[in-house]
Amino acid sequence: MHKREFTVEGEYRYNRAGPARWIISHVMRYPHFPIAVTLMAIAANWLNSRAPLYLGRAFDHVISPERNVRTLLILALSLLGFRLGTAAIDVVRGVISEFVAQRLERDAREELYISLLGKSQTFHSRQRIGDLMARATNDVRQLNLMFSPGVRLILSSLMSLIMPILAIGSISPKLLLGPLVFVVVLGLTIWHYTRQLNPVAEAQREQFGEMNAGLAESVSGIEVVKATAQESQEQARFSESAARYRDLFVKQGEIQARYLPLLAYYIMLAASFMHALLLYLNDTITLGSVIAFMGLLGLLQFPTFISIFTFTLVELGVAGAERILELIKAETELDENRAGREQSIRGEVVFENVGFGYNGSTVLRGISFRAQPGETIAIVGQTGSGKSTLTQLINRIYDVDEGRVLIDGVDVRDWNIASLRSQISTIEQDVFLFARSIADNIAFGVGKQVTRDEIERCAREAQAHDFVLSFEKGYDTEVGERGVTLSGGQRQRIAIARAFLTDPRVLILDDSTSAIDSATEDQIQAAMHKVQQGRTTFLITHRLSQIRWADRILVLRQGGLVDQGTHDELIRRCSAYRRIFARYEVDLPPLEGEACSLGDG
Repeated sequence: MHKREFTVEGEYRYNRAGPARWIISHVMRYPHFPIAVTLMAIAANWLNSRAPLYLGRAFDHVISPERNVRTLLILALSLLGFRLGTAAIDVVRGVISEFVAQRLERDAREELYISLLGKSQTFHSRQRIGDLMARATNDVRQLNLMFSPGVRLILSSLMSLIMPILAIGSISPKLLLGPLVFVVVLGLTIWHYTRQLNPVAEAQREQFGEMNAGLAESVSGIEVVKATAQESQEQARFSESAARYRDLFVKQGEIQARYLPLLAYYIMLAASFMHALLLYLNDTITLGSVIAFMGLLGLLQFPTFISIFTFTLVELGVAGAERILELIKAETELDENRAGREQSIRGEVVFENVGFGYNGSTVLRGISFRAQPGETIAIVGQTGSGKSTLTQLINRIYDVDEGRVLIDGVDVRDWNIASLRSQISTIEQDVFLFARSIADNIAFGVGKQVTRDEIERCAREAQAHDFVLSFEKGYDTEVGERGVTLSGGQRQRIAIARAFLTDPRVLILDDSTSAIDSATEDQIQAAMHKVQQGRTTFLITHRLSQIRWADRILVLRQGGLVDQGTHDELIRRCSAYRRIFARYEVDLPPLEGEACSLGDG
């Protein structure tokens, strides 16, 4: 069982040992339907193979001296019954097959989405969004097409081989020579065809993901592309990627062009017809039997013709399944710890000699401090000193490599991750808003159990209420993907309102007022000062007006905690702190010795 940060109660478990087993386990979630489709395929093709036999009997009866209209009428009505029965079964079989195919697509997409929600931030940081979208949409859709019409037609084709051959055997076993040789040739040809097609199908799915990822990246960064006049470069890059995708389809076409079963079928048809005529001339079979035999051979054309199409769909489906399964089975670093501690947080946060790094590169080392419940802790340092990373260890976006992070005396790894994160709110500099209404974005952290009055109260506290009402639809205004229709300051105020509504016990503010003007910031700071009462707050900012409010300030440099204390204490004794904020004060007090070299603290 792989680690996951999120699971669904009663989630269906599929066999993930390989793409084929995974697909079969999805289909067999509804076992009655595949069985019904198989039985219907047998019945439909049995009826279909009866028609040529009855046609041969009718011909023999017509040329017989003892012919009568009643027998011919019975034979004609039987032929009509066979055709109507086949048509009716095909309709029902098509509906059932489509139902299974749609459920397969839905279930696979749901399984993949749940899996992605359960992956850690480290995993998602390594992924290209466009490739993820290709797997979640196009590859999953390919599973649908693989089953219907792919597998449905393959099953029908298989029965279209078996039933006519059984019927031919009932006419005369001597007639089986040509059809049986053809079936062997067809099987070998299909085996060779799928071996050639498989790597091409896998490459097609991979290249589609690459092309989609490049497109998504260019569209997401369109502002940079236009600002640097790089449209031609991006167009050339996409054209090159699209050309590689095209070339793979050309290669698929070359493989299909060398597919020879149809030629083998027509050779078998001519040879078998000659064989049947020789048997007729030797009085081994009747003329009606020859006609029935040729009619049954005609039924073999369908599986021969359709196989090139159906097996292509199956190979593409299996290749897509392999890419989906690769994502689902990918290792992730964190586990939700469902049996972990679930209780209200008081807000005591302790770092004990914490070390952490990305991909072998150290980001934090030897970090130790204690934040009492209700304290405001400011974190300062140069860019790249590890400020944001430090706060991401509190709510287990990442796990420490060394030491421990404790909340209320309990290691964060021993908390239920959902319980832990639901009581910690983070407002980041790069605010993410969903393409939903403003009200939905504010209420995102608490779900739909919140009233409009509560949403508006939090918006007022975040100084967002007035600009929201300036829109024609007010709180029902759609903000667009990532909130692009709003200014940076407006997005940040909505994020602050969202944090207020969650009523967190620990509040992390990562440069959350950087896009807000000074007048609005003063109003928000007054509201935030009120909200912070009784909550442990971690504040990352370079604004001296905010830092001075902090009960304690942590000074980071090159991943180490070099000093901590109040603003007045640090400005007197820590040269690293003085350098960060020298631009804010003209007259700094004399430095009372160097007390914050790397490793002190």
